[in-house]
Amino acid sequence: MGRLLPLVVYLPAGVAIVGGVHYYLWARLVRDVGFPPLPAQALTVLLAVLAISVPVGVVASRLAPRRWSVWWLEPVYLWLGTSVFLALAAAVLEVLPAFPSRVSSATGILMLGSSVSLWALLEARSARVERVEISLRRLPRELDGLRIVQLSDLHIGQTLGRAFLERVVARVNELAPDAVVITGDLVDGSVEDLERDVAPLSALTSKYGTFFVTGNHEYHAGAPEWCEHLGKLRVRVLRNEHVALERNGQILHLAGIDDSEAAHFDVGHRADLPRAVEGRDRSRPLILLAHQPKAVHEAVQHGVDLQLSGHTHGGQVWPFRWLLRAGQPAVDGLRKMGDTLLYVSRGTGHSGPPMRLGVPPEITELVLRASADY
Repeated sequence: MGRLLPLVVYLPAGVAIVGGVHYYLWARLVRDVGFPPLPAQALTVLLAVLAISVPVGVVASRLAPRRWSVWWLEPVYLWLGTSVFLALAAAVLEVLPAFPSRVSSATGILMLGSSVSLWALLEARSARVERVEISLRRLPRELDGLRIVQLSDLHIGQTLGRAFLERVVARVNELAPDAVVITGDLVDGSVEDLERDVAPLSALTSKYGTFFVTGNHEYHAGAPEWCEHLGKLRVRVLRNEHVALERNGQILHLAGIDDSEAAHFDVGHRADLPRAVEGRDRSRPLILLAHQPKAVHEAVQHGVDLQLSGHTHGGQVWPFRWLLRAGQPAVDGLRKMGDTLLYVSRGTGHSGPPMRLGVPPEITELVLRASADY
């Protein structure tokens, strides 16, 4: 039931949106152009089939093993993204009287929408290393320069697999970090389906190891099974607990909590920050791994120096980043909330359409600096 729950919750809204987008495309690209009856009917049927293919393809992917669904899911998601960009192009050109006729306007929509779709497709495949220096008030000089590489929202299993993860692991290892952290939404599928795809994680190398916290998508895919399996890949899962990273006699506490949506699933998981920081030395700096940025409101109350999060994908497609501001305190980058710093990764992979627009994926290299007044 866990893998089907998102469909039950979001499918009706998704069908309505997809239907609306395709109706708008039909109106602008078929009805308004004035095709003869036969071509108009053929194009209408084509758009109807493409519209139906999206919800049918997504539902079928939840019911079939990945080795089968991978053949249709990527084309379905690719068309979904393209249809949205075509609709946005139509909306932009609707208010710009730049074309003398509906035929030339339709041509402009196709050219602009297709060009933006190609750009977004290429941008999603170009993860960059984002180097961020962060000064922490309580970081001792002995820990100055400590480097943490953050991965987030890889979403292995939809349109990304083993080859993608192998490239990511190779780039992380080139950075030779002190620690690697994965802030949730690693997978979109069961251990049984994705065991081979996530195997490259075992090749990650760093001084203190690799640490992981669950994201909301893990709970759609079987979070308890994934927490157990990641341990076999030398990945330490932090479930409402903290560990000590020691260098030159000084200690940095690294804590992790379950995703805030975990309590909605009957698997015994829930976010519990008080438990995660229980018994720590409050004179030591504390970094919190929490999938969703909104956990920072509680983090401020518990003296967290730095929270590392993901979840938002930076909006993934530029116009949609503004919608996320309603539910999250930050969408990407570094922010200060009270005495707590919050860094939100744009994500290393993507979800749904294999596209990003104005929001490139990132592998984050965080360099910790001691405050001058420590």
